[in-house]
Amino acid sequence: MAIGAFDHPLLAGLLGDPEVATWFTVDAELAAMLDFERALARAEAKCGIIPDVAARSILATLDGFVPDVTALSAASARDGLIVPALVRQMRAAVPDPHKQHVHFASTSQDVIDTALVLRLAPCLDIFAVRLGAVCRQVEALVEAAGDRPLIGRTRMQRAVPVRYADRLTNWLIPLQELGADLARVRGASIRLQCGGAAGTLDKLGNDGPAVARALGAELDLPVPEHHWQTNRHGLAGLAHWCAGVTGALGKIGQDIALMTQNELAELQVTSGGGSSAMPHKVNPVAAEVLVALARFTATQSAGMQHVLVHEQERSGAAWTQEWLLLPQVIAATGTALIRARGLLDSVELPTDTPG
Repeated sequence: MAIGAFDHPLLAGLLGDPEVATWFTVDAELAAMLDFERALARAEAKCGIIPDVAARSILATLDGFVPDVTALSAASARDGLIVPALVRQMRAAVPDPHKQHVHFASTSQDVIDTALVLRLAPCLDIFAVRLGAVCRQVEALVEAAGDRPLIGRTRMQRAVPVRYADRLTNWLIPLQELGADLARVRGASIRLQCGGAAGTLDKLGNDGPAVARALGAELDLPVPEHHWQTNRHGLAGLAHWCAGVTGALGKIGQDIALMTQNELAELQVTSGGGSSAMPHKVNPVAAEVLVALARFTATQSAGMQHVLVHEQERSGAAWTQEWLLLPQVIAATGTALIRARGLLDSVELPTDTPG
């Protein structure tokens, strides 16, 4: 068993999402941090906070700058994060007298949080496309089902007659609601972090709001009226939305696993997993994965609620917990959407009415 299943060389074939995973590599994180630092230099020069010549020197240096990852890793054991060491490396690379203007008036949390949302934004774009595709697949199944009858079951026992379309519509509605809610979730979570040492932008004085607006424009990020250093509701809400998506897909997976049982044969799937001991079996692997990911993401999302307890002006413990949990939530959501699309592509309605 691996510590991390989503990028494990073996389990990634079952649980991995290469497209989303590219946004959670070391290279992607450092690139986003350097994007922040370049944008900060440009914004502060535009606002007259640092000289234009200093900004040009910083930009020229950072364009070819390659951080020493080994040194950053070692420093994180001491500092609890990599930004202090990263800033030292950048300042060592920028020539005098301009190095003093690197990272001016900013703080580690500005860099880390903004670098995170810069990488989360394309993940949400991916989710939107995949979720829309899943909705269309279910809509097509609903249409194909027509008035075909089905035995309704409550508490897994026979109840009263329903239609296939009734059950399938219950798959569809939560997904449509989640798709409609994504814009709100994005607005609450994908936004600039610019608060300085304790959220007051104290080193910028009255120029703080102008610098924040300029920085947001440089990074194409909304600028909130107030920093969110201790307000983690946006990211917790994103995790909750992801748990909703995986939960809705888990419902589909659970239903399909039950409906494809040999004794019921209410659905057929054209693809499945084999058994090492029983060659006749076709296991509902994709459906099972959806159930597992739903349960996993619900657990991690609950952990994200603890991150809301962000004491005083910054919490090292809550912040670290967020780093442990949120990437797992995003990875699970991406994988669930991939597996759902493949599973729904393989679903076939039976030609005979099941008994």
